[in-house]
Amino acid sequence: MIRTNGLTKIFQDRKHGELRAVDNVSFTCDSGIVYGLLGPNGAGKTTTLRILSTALRPTSGTALVNGVDVTRDPQKVRMQIGFLSGTTGLYGRLSPREMVTYFGRLYGMPIDRIDRRIDEIFEMLDMAPFAETRNDNLSTGMKQKASIARSVVHDPPVMIFDEPTTGLDVMSSRTIVKFIRHCADQGKTVIFSTHIMSEAVRLCDRIGIIHRGRLYAEGTPDQLLQKTGSRNLEDAFVSIVGE
Repeated sequence: MIRTNGLTKIFQDRKHGELRAVDNVSFTCDSGIVYGLLGPNGAGKTTTLRILSTALRPTSGTALVNGVDVTRDPQKVRMQIGFLSGTTGLYGRLSPREMVTYFGRLYGMPIDRIDRRIDEIFEMLDMAPFAETRNDNLSTGMKQKASIARSVVHDPPVMIFDEPTTGLDVMSSRTIVKFIRHCADQGKTVIFSTHIMSEAVRLCDRIGIIHRGRLYAEGTPDQLLQKTGSRNLEDAFVSIVGE
């Protein structure tokens, strides 16, 4: 599971002074569910996920991934997670198959296991038609699928996705959403960020509403609707955080 307690990240800006990107955030994400951090751009979603991935150190508070503290043993955490960032690039001269194979070897996987894992992931993400195409020549949706395959080749128990469907066409988005749901159904811990209300309703078992660095509310989509007396998640969001 993932557990955060009082997680806070403060950046110092010469012009604006102190910026609390994440402010005392606490939540738990259990295995076998999809937990969505829902909020607008600049809400603190990406910073929270980067702390969980060990890319950033928190200013205060704690974050545990499968019982491992992200600041005390970051290497052990990295071996247990698959992390997809919106800013992660691809090796342009390699094909998806070559790149995913390379990352599998970085994780110390034997080549026969890498090959089996690639076949499994590429089938789920419908990547066979472009598996041997240079990454430079891929569409945005194809590149995103290749990035996901690279992130999860080692079959980690915890998967962290930062806005995985942003900018994608409908078909690519549907394939990725289906893949994320499949991972949770396998018993993995999945947390992802989004600002798309319909995606959160369709995919998330639990939602944490985050705004200006603070976690305002969390619960199942139905619980959030009942709590606010709203008919849809967009109205519930506005009711919780204010106009």
